[in-house]
Amino acid sequence: MKNVLLLVHDDQGQESRLQAALDLTRALDGHLACLDVVAVPALVGDPLAADASAILLQDERAREDRNIERLRARLGCEDVAWDMRSLVGDLAPALEDAAALADVIVVNRTLTATTRHDLKELASELILRSGKPILAVPEDASSFEVRGRAIVAWDGSAACTAALRAAVPLLHLAESVILLEIDDGALETSVRDAATYLSRHDIHPLIRFEKLLGRTVPDVLLAEIRDRRADYMVMGGYGRGRLVETLFGGVTRALLRQSPVPLFVAR
Repeated sequence: MKNVLLLVHDDQGQESRLQAALDLTRALDGHLACLDVVAVPALVGDPLAADASAILLQDERAREDRNIERLRARLGCEDVAWDMRSLVGDLAPALEDAAALADVIVVNRTLTATTRHDLKELASELILRSGKPILAVPEDASSFEVRGRAIVAWDGSAACTAALRAAVPLLHLAESVILLEIDDGALETSVRDAATYLSRHDIHPLIRFEKLLGRTVPDVLLAEIRDRRADYMVMGGYGRGRLVETLFGGVTRALLRQSPVPLFVAR
């Protein structure tokens, strides 16, 4: 995991994304690829609002040009290898296209304030469509404790095993790793098999078993993050599909909305 792709965009989550991406890149001795996206305003393409669309796009481009200038000066003082690209487009497709040779994409898990664009749903879109693991960062995060305490949320699904495999370079650096199995009656692969897999990578996790006992899976995971003082969580994303999660509620949606720590998510 050497190639870290970071969304650069002038919004309230940029500082947390940047700090997390810098911490991750340093820890992995990797390369930080910064992609600034001049997001197309919603009115662009509307023939009835052509003048307004042009003005909005011009304002957006000017704002992002100033943002890039500030970040270039700042990154020049950081001890990481980096590059900066800029393009005009929609956020999720732009990141997907740029991620062909990325190992992980750094975005916010969500943003609480209303934004001009689709930033609130960006992490979900990338989990579903990019084919890459996502580091989804709370907007108030000041760092990413790569060498801290990690929890792997284990349900034995294909999404979960994909996340575990992708997270191995991170878990190698962790102070401690907990494999947390929550028995909801739908386990496909045993947590002990996951522990054996990690041990072959010289990662020796502690296994914990939890039952729901009337609680929801998100409630259990959030309690574990708090009680174990975890620094980040590894989990599979949308293992049952986004539509099912939207209709019936789901773990991925809940954690993207509520997690107090960064989430490393793959599908």
